[in-house]
Order: sequence, then structure tokens, then C-alpha cells
Amino acid sequence: MNSTTLKRIYISCAPGLEPGLIREARELGIKRDKSKQTTDTVSDLPTGEDKGGIEFEGTDAQIYQCNLHLRTASRVVVRLGEFYAAAFSELRKKASRLEWEQYIRPGQSVAIKVTCHKSKLYHSDAVAERVLGAIEDRLLRAPKTAENDKLVQVVLVRLVNDLCTISIDTSGELLYKRGYRQAVAKAPLRETLAAGLLYAANYQGKTPLVDPFCGSGTIPIEAALIARNIAPGINRRFAFMDWPTFQKDVFQLDLDKSRKDIQSTDQFFYAADRDRGAIDMATANAARTGVNGNIQFACHAVSDLPHFDIPGSLITNPPYGIRITSSKDLRNLYASFGKVLRNSYQGWQVGILCSEEALMAALEIGPAQKVIHLINGGISVKFSLFTIS
Repeated sequence: MNSTTLKRIYISCAPGLEPGLIREARELGIKRDKSKQTTDTVSDLPTGEDKGGIEFEGTDAQIYQCNLHLRTASRVVVRLGEFYAAAFSELRKKASRLEWEQYIRPGQSVAIKVTCHKSKLYHSDAVAERVLGAIEDRLLRAPKTAENDKLVQVVLVRLVNDLCTISIDTSGELLYKRGYRQAVAKAPLRETLAAGLLYAANYQGKTPLVDPFCGSGTIPIEAALIARNIAPGINRRFAFMDWPTFQKDVFQLDLDKSRKDIQSTDQFFYAADRDRGAIDMATANAARTGVNGNIQFACHAVSDLPHFDIPGSLITNPPYGIRITSSKDLRNLYASFGKVLRNSYQGWQVGILCSEEALMAALEIGPAQKVIHLINGGISVKFSLFTIS
């Protein structure tokens, strides 16, 4: 198998972010295989793979592109093989026929992550042991085992109704870890989810953006990255860089082009929070991406949010649920926020992530035009979009 051979590639994302991921993939020229789309439940998916995603046939170069450019993806994997196995001996024999040498060096550290569901082989540790043995059979040398995803090759094994699917992780650390968010405020929003909110609001970096509850700055930073066309993976490593078949020159060309394609922007991004510590964290995080000069950070309450003459998008993740203990404080906060929106943000598109209907009602800004169901920090939430009129 050479680098131009088509491989089955699966890109996973958090539940609810599939439309944004499909849009991004289309922009990269990826044509997904609709007949292969997963309908699995979360429990059916391998550890580390989120429900939802897209599958397609592509090359190594496209694997590199997906990891470097996709803002809403959680992980990119290669489907190494799929077969039925009802006995451990059968599992090891069939797994040893797979082309492990394309992705793992003899003696390299690997982490085997196994999910078993409705299968005769239900003991995940025993399944992992047989897969490790199969790798040794193929490479003629036992790999080292490791639990930490960093600097190791992750192998994902799924057994559902005795059908074994073995996938090779191409990403390494999950793709929301861009590398810039070294300081986080309370209840931080993952970078991939922040990008997903922006895509759901059809934000393209061509209009102003305001976040009055910015926390560690993830939403305005992701917005500025979109506006300036900065690839989300431009400053991090990926698992495929350690493959025996890694084409450094091919990846370097794409990386160099991504750096040349970075744009300037005259759009403004306003990020506020009443917590001075959060603003300091957000400013430091923005500096690590190089967009700190594009974002104006301010420390004040939502009631002091300024008026802007040019309408744009206000996208935010305000406190809700377990993030604040006093429900009275939350109702007052949302009422004050709604008053600001009604008085100062006529004509603006507003997107709010929240888990509680009563709090959203306290805004008094009318029914949402669009609602998307998501998961944030293990909490079921809704991202509601409004146009203030």
C-alpha cells in the first residue's frame, strides 16, 4: 500500500456538530460516503470516538488536511480492517493480517482502546491482549503498551455483534486541543464546540462579534481564527507524524501554504467578563494564537455591555445549571442580559448556549428562530439563535 492508496477514513465530532463538520469537509473537497454513515449509539462507538461523524475514502494527504484544517472534528481515524470474530484465536489470526507496518514501528508504544457490545468476546482487556499479539505477529516484535494518549499510537477496537472494526488514530490528542488554551476559567467551552456554535450561526468572520461572558476567551478566539483564516491545527503535533509512511514533504507543503494563507482582518471582536482573572486568562490564550491584537477584552458586568453602531453576531456561553449555585442570581442575570439585548442590540444575530428553559424565558427576547441540541461538559444544552428586533 502506498501513500496514494485510498483508505477508509472516519472523522468524528461531538453530537450536534455534524452539519458544521459536513460543511467543513465539503470545503476541503471531501465527498462523504453517505452509505457508510454511522447510526450507532454512543455505547456502540469505540472509546474516544464521539457519536456522529462522516466517513469517506481518501489519501494520506487528505488525512493530513483534515487534522490541520477541520475546526469541529474531534478525531480522524483510518479504518484498518473489519471482520467477524467469535473466538480469541480467530481475533488474533485475522487481526495479524492487517497492515500494521503502515502505521506502527516495531517496538513503538501503543494504547489499545476497546469497546465490546453484544459480542461473544466481551472482555475488553483480553481483546486488547490479542490485538497486541496480532501486532507482534505482523511486525515480528512486541509493541510497548501505554495508557497515555500522548506520544503513542492509539488503536481503537470495536466489537459489535461479533463484528470487529479496528481503527488507527491519526490525530493524537483530541483535536479540540489546539495548544493555545493553557489557562481556563470556570466551566470552559471546548474549542471544537465553540467553532461549532459559530458555524451554526453561519459566522464567516465578515461581521463584528461580541461575547459578554467570554470566560477564557474560546468563542472570540475561534471567531478571530476563522476571520483570519488560521488553521486550527497549525501549532500542534499529530499522531500520523510518527507513522513509518509519513510524507513529511507533503504535510509541510500544506502547512507552509496554511501559514501563507493567514489573512488580516478589519473586523472587531469584543470579549467581556466580570471576572478579572478570566479576562487575564483569555488575553493570554489569545496571545498564544497571535489574534490578541484583534480582540478587545474588557472586565465588566453584562449590564455595562456597550452599544455598537454596526450590527453583527453576539455568540455566548453564559452561566447556567451547575456553573452557578444560586438560581435567583441566574434569573436576575438573564433578565439584565435580555434588557441589554432589547435596548442596544437591535438587528443583531444572537446565539446563546444554555440548559434551562426558565433562564432563556427570563431574557424576554421572543422565541428562537433555530435551536440545536448539544452536549457541553456532560450537560444537555440548547444553542438558540435569535434576531433581535
